[in-house]
Formats: sequence, structure tokens, C-alpha cells
Amino acid sequence: MSDQKIDVAYIAKLARIELSDEETARFTQDLDKILDYVTTLKSYDVTGIEPMNHPLPTMDVLRKDEPLPGLSQEEALSNAPQEGQGQFRTPKVVESA
Repeated sequence: MSDQKIDVAYIAKLARIELSDEETARFTQDLDKILDYVTTLKSYDVTGIEPMNHPLPTMDVLRKDEPLPGLSQEEALSNAPQEGQGQFRTPKVVESA
């Protein structure tokens, strides 16, 4: 077990999360296991190993940016609940500036 201790009850209080005694004990055990694993990882010699952001090679799989035909104004407004002057009409949300 690690020498570091995390006060789960204190963190839960800061986050305004109510935890039962069972949950506090379980999360304390889980965090202790995580800290033990980090301690294990610290023991490995990683000199000369480049940092990476993903364990597997990644590549962008994006389509070419080519313009495609869109909807006409009539088609776009065909399902609008309200329409006026060729635009969507919506209820006023802001009272005044």
C-alpha cells in the first residue's frame, strides 16, 4: 500500500457529494489501488522512450471537403413550425438588453 493517503470524505465534502460509510471505504480502497499502480509504474526505467498520446498509431480518416448540394429554402422551411419572410420564426427568448 502507498504511503500517500487520500481523504475521500474531505474530497466528497468539497464536491458536495454525500457518501455513505461503505462508499467512502470502497473509494478509499480503490484510490489506494490506483496509487499503488502508479508507484509500480514509477519503478520502470523509461529513459529514451518518447511520450505518446495514444498506444496505437492513429491517422485521420476524413473525407475530402467537397461542396455538395444542400436544401432549397422551401425544403428547409417545409417542416418549420412557424415561418415568416423566408426565415424560421422562434419565440422571443431575451426580454431586453
